[in-house]
Amino acid sequence: MKKELKRPFLVGVTGGIGSGKSTVCRFLSDLGCALFEADRVARELQCSDPGIIAGIRKLFGHEVYAEGSGGSLQLDRRRVAAEVFSSPEKLMELNRLVHPAVYEAFHEAVEEARRQGIEVLVKEAAILFEAGRTADLDLIVVVVADRQLRLRRAVEKGLGSREEVLERMASQWPQEKLVEKAGYVVPNEGTKEELRRQTEKLYQFILQEAASCRDCSGKHGQ
Repeated sequence: MKKELKRPFLVGVTGGIGSGKSTVCRFLSDLGCALFEADRVARELQCSDPGIIAGIRKLFGHEVYAEGSGGSLQLDRRRVAAEVFSSPEKLMELNRLVHPAVYEAFHEAVEEARRQGIEVLVKEAAILFEAGRTADLDLIVVVVADRQLRLRRAVEKGLGSREEVLERMASQWPQEKLVEKAGYVVPNEGTKEELRRQTEKLYQFILQEAASCRDCSGKHGQ
């Protein structure tokens, strides 16, 4: 009888804009974790999935897309961001369009990781809790930093002007609320090397949790 392969230990990593969650996830990937970047997948789906494209055009206008090289579509993300971060209704509608498809892609990634015998799969998502898809995760990690530091980092990375970044911050859950629901908190107030050391501590914690999780069925999710 063929033995059923155990699914990987599922870790969700989130944090406000400029917190450094992407850097933490890259470090975890370097340490051997598989990585599912929910925000990157969402961006790809917005330019490839016909149903999502049609819905976005209905919300923001046909001209929000331009034709790129090879006939591919390019979304005016700056325009979309300007509209959704000043309109909670449009943000909600956009999330309703995209989140189910991203969740399906994550489910496929979990099954692929199971087939490959991968021990840990990390899901990086800016709005992990807001998407309402945390129950299947075994551990939720929140990366935190001072608000002004996050603002400066985001502007320096070219994620928007000061005003645009502040709008995005206002649309996200407060950091304190994220921390309340976290299973592990990674502080990121110092250098990248300090963050790497913090991530190595997190990785050891993940391995301990994965080893003690006899039935990884999402019981640790919020």
